[in-house]
Amino acid sequence: MANQIIRFGVIGCGLMGKEFASAAARWCHLTDVDFEPRIVAVCDANPSAAEWFQQHVPSVERTYSEYKELLADPSVEAIYCAVPHNLHAQIYVDIIRAGKHLLGEKPFGIDQDANAVIQQAIDKMPQVIVRCSSEFPFFPGAQQIVQWVNENRFGKIIEVEAGFWHSSDLDSTKPINWKRRIATKIHGRSWHACAPFASAFRQETKKCPFALTKIVNECPDGRGGTAPCETWDNAVLACEVETADQKFPMLLSTKRIAPGHANTWFIRIQGTDFSAEFSTKYPKQIASLPYELGRPQAWHVWDVPNKSAYGTITGGIFEFGFSDSILQMWAAFCDEIVNRSGIRQFFHCATPEEAAGSHLVFTAALASERTGETVTIDWGI
Repeated sequence: MANQIIRFGVIGCGLMGKEFASAAARWCHLTDVDFEPRIVAVCDANPSAAEWFQQHVPSVERTYSEYKELLADPSVEAIYCAVPHNLHAQIYVDIIRAGKHLLGEKPFGIDQDANAVIQQAIDKMPQVIVRCSSEFPFFPGAQQIVQWVNENRFGKIIEVEAGFWHSSDLDSTKPINWKRRIATKIHGRSWHACAPFASAFRQETKKCPFALTKIVNECPDGRGGTAPCETWDNAVLACEVETADQKFPMLLSTKRIAPGHANTWFIRIQGTDFSAEFSTKYPKQIASLPYELGRPQAWHVWDVPNKSAYGTITGGIFEFGFSDSILQMWAAFCDEIVNRSGIRQFFHCATPEEAAGSHLVFTAALASERTGETVTIDWGI
């Protein structure tokens, strides 16, 4: 039986748009799925960006420079949108109102107010599937830790740590871009640090003291002068998580300047019965420590099989990588469009509610930095 085709439009034809095009081209890598994305329209204000899709993606039928024209295209069922954060509220809302399914890039609005506007549009269009891009939890090692959390393997939680680190901004000669200006970005990369705990601990995070670090104060403006770097470089957030029967600390960190790291995403959970950790820096390895009273405490480090949410043609002995996680994320999104709640495996893409939770956490953290006080988060429930 032929796969059900989902006709996609791409708004924002930069790096991540190309990653989606690559994932769609590799769809034969997946086994036992009955759906498939097909990119039929693209939109970018930069003609050369859209031209890349015309040259490399044979399925593209139309290109646009104005996104509303793409939204008016009746042949487009779903949208992948990757635009600067200050454009999220307007464009995401227009996509949702047009009745197109949306996979949008983090952080779903430049700030909490913009995020609330997007959520209001979602509430009015319940038939539209809206999800937030978050590929790292689809690594097999991360999937294994999620499974252990769901199985309550850890006993009483002692501590959780999660983070997303990279080091490209250590180069002070790197020209400034929109990611270092407050008008276009506040805390978008912080979403990656939140993603590991979003489902498990989101509404139990109560208090947030925050440490923000500015390391590079100015950099080249690309025109022979310099420009101020307005956003923070590194952020460390110490949360207190309180559930019905326990309380524990959770350390979240997002770092633009972490020497030696290139998009390292990690999660560590320590518990009285079991501990585990995974990092994309060592994508084949996962570490775990099962504990029995009175028995020796020893970490077990092993190569996690290449076993992902959706089956692939790749043998279990081979390495899993970033492009594989993108493919898995797209499979989960397409699965929801076709099968709604009856998706083929247990792990869905990040939800708008989880993105809203990250805004709550990091808005509280920014308030903590301004006042020097610990901020208690009101989840409104």
